[in-house]
Amino acid sequence: MGFSDLLDRIGGLGRYQFISTSLMAISGIIMASHTIMQNFSAAVPDHHCRIPNKTIPAGNWNITMSVLDDQTLLKAFVPHDAKNKPLRCLQFTEPQWHLLFLNQSQADTSELQTEPCRHGWTYNRQEFSETIVTEWDLVCDLRHLKQMSQTVFMGGVLAGALILGGLSDKFGRRKILTFSYLKLAVSGTCTAFSPSFSIFCLLRFIAGMATSGAVLSYISLILEWTPIKSRTIFGTTASVSFTIGQFVLAGISYGIRDWRTLQLVISVPFFFSFFCSWWISESARWQIIHKKSDEALKQIKRVARINGRVKEGEAITLEVLKEYMQDEVQSNKKIYTVIDLFRTPCMRRTTLCLMILWCATSFGFYGLLMDMQRFGVSVFLVQVIFGAIDFPAKAFCIFLMTFIGRRITQAVLLILPGLLVLANAFVPYGEHNCVFVISVFQGWYLPSDRFHWVIFTKQLFYTMQTGMGFGSTMARVGSMTAPMVMMLEDYLYGLPLMVYGALPVIAGIITVFLPETRNMPLPDTIEYVEVWGSHPYIIFLAAKLQTKKIALVRTNQSPKQN
Repeated sequence: MGFSDLLDRIGGLGRYQFISTSLMAISGIIMASHTIMQNFSAAVPDHHCRIPNKTIPAGNWNITMSVLDDQTLLKAFVPHDAKNKPLRCLQFTEPQWHLLFLNQSQADTSELQTEPCRHGWTYNRQEFSETIVTEWDLVCDLRHLKQMSQTVFMGGVLAGALILGGLSDKFGRRKILTFSYLKLAVSGTCTAFSPSFSIFCLLRFIAGMATSGAVLSYISLILEWTPIKSRTIFGTTASVSFTIGQFVLAGISYGIRDWRTLQLVISVPFFFSFFCSWWISESARWQIIHKKSDEALKQIKRVARINGRVKEGEAITLEVLKEYMQDEVQSNKKIYTVIDLFRTPCMRRTTLCLMILWCATSFGFYGLLMDMQRFGVSVFLVQVIFGAIDFPAKAFCIFLMTFIGRRITQAVLLILPGLLVLANAFVPYGEHNCVFVISVFQGWYLPSDRFHWVIFTKQLFYTMQTGMGFGSTMARVGSMTAPMVMMLEDYLYGLPLMVYGALPVIAGIITVFLPETRNMPLPDTIEYVEVWGSHPYIIFLAAKLQTKKIALVRTNQSPKQN
């Protein structure tokens, strides 16, 4: 018997599970907006050097700025490219009035002296009224600060996983969830009133920490209050909520084009989440393992009452509770550290492979997701499309895992999108249609791959939360690095895409060194992992025999229980 059997007894798929999961999933939908909101709040509109707002003597030309429209006058102040578009970061040292009377083919500006913009920039505000880029002029020499702000947020997510993940094990899931909701509400709301870019980055770092703490806590609460047979269904709500969040953010940002207002809209609802989180019960499993059986018993009786199983809940005593939890308490007495992940050969090989897999998958996913403007299509439309293809992508992933195997699925879902990213790198600049089509196919695989490696890693490490936490840390490293790679575009246009594509391909090849987990028993100790890695088929046959033995024992015991 285990805690999962106890949950079945008090209604494992009851009213409490559905209400609590729905409350946390709704918060997860809005939380996804904080992760990807910089696609809209940090969008870079078309821009060029600002023309001085005054009349300038034009010598013999006798021209005043007031008699010409801005687009025509711009030719005298800003050099244009081959497509007759003004350059973004350069202006003429002196106005070139003669260019106003020449067409594009006659104008030769290669010999004219230029300099960086002196009077600021003029932005095209048709698509966005205000972004952090337009407010703090994060263009030209400061354009890398845009990527840095997203890296700072992902750094907060990493810090939250390291700090709040450990605090969740020490103080409880519900407390960290409540604290994270409050911190996200306060930091997110304050971000909307940031007086400077540095304050904006600091608050985004805090919001990243809160996001990580909330996600880790609510996933634990969902899984630990759900029986094993139903965990796949309830566990996927976290992944689905992120997908729905992409739709929600695209709709909200389409109606709200100012980044401060958008920031407020996606932050204030977490005050409501903070108050609702007090209704959610602390994990009884966590309380029992941490020797708080009396409190755990109260939570179990409360959940049973909400699920309409009052009699079953009243029948559970401390002695019954200890009997159900005996095996799990014993298994959790062994505490694993990061050192244990590298101590033995098979565990070391598995850990090193998964480090690269987590980093490569998150690196490629956020590299694709956070650079939607390069497609040359409306960023709102791109966001909706990438959210829509996430659903069939996950279904396709589940199909591959079920009928082909985890290892082959992992390799396919890394190598194929990696090759597509590499193909993007060789598409000429400006061929937006081709880039968009290839990237849509990428989107079929990268979101599902993130869903897949969570399941794969959980099966490889099973009871070792240290392994899951270490893998999650490597994913944060990948997501932090992804925005910074875009800086390589200064040296070669396709270089960032080459990096984004090469790492998943290499990681897909490394997948062959991992054991297959399909139809295999899950390891619960490091010693088991070593035997599993060396003799997988012996483990498979032993598991089959053990399963038959357990079935016979249960059959013999059933008449006595009745």
